[in-house]
Amino acid sequence: MINKLKNLGRLNITVLLIAMSLFCLFISIARYFITDTKVFLFLNWNLFLAFIPWVISSFMVLNNLNKKFSLIILIISWILFFPNSPYILTDLFHLRLHGSVPIWFDLIQILSFAWTGLVYGFISLMDIEKLLSSRLNKKWVNSLVVSFLFLSSFGIYLGRYLRWNSWDIISNPLGLAGDIFDRFVNPSSHPRTWGMTLLMGVLLNMMYFSIKFIKPSIETKEI
Repeated sequence: MINKLKNLGRLNITVLLIAMSLFCLFISIARYFITDTKVFLFLNWNLFLAFIPWVISSFMVLNNLNKKFSLIILIISWILFFPNSPYILTDLFHLRLHGSVPIWFDLIQILSFAWTGLVYGFISLMDIEKLLSSRLNKKWVNSLVVSFLFLSSFGIYLGRYLRWNSWDIISNPLGLAGDIFDRFVNPSSHPRTWGMTLLMGVLLNMMYFSIKFIKPSIETKEI
């Protein structure tokens, strides 16, 4: 496995992600023991959910899947879980004074989880983008990437305000479909839905393409 990660150039980022995840776990456990409260332990579950799309895309890359049916099923699964990665950004809503811990500590804690979740998500999106690039032209791939980020933004809204999650596609598909259908049929009745979807989608696109283009830009200047 280590050799395969090395050959694919994924070993360093995998080690970094493990270290970042362990730091998040450590800081949340430290807070628990300092305050004897479980206020932010839920962040570990949210990070686990953010980890799933990375696992799916990594499985696809490491196993070099070429069968069309398998790819479609895995990409659909990835789409369903992908919003969990940037979702942790909205946990900043919980930032407030909580007992004896200074607010800067909680800010660092939430941002640590949010950034780690984003990195899991953006790496997985880069994996999907690379897989699609070998099968589609560049314009289609770019359009799909932008669409995935806006879909993720819509998913974040469903999770944050309507309290739906990825598992509900199986446990309560009719209820979930009803809420989604209503927002598309009656968009004017749901300004918050589309306001957040649009602005969060723009933010996620800005963040993703910034990360994607920074390294190649720096390397070009060095040459």
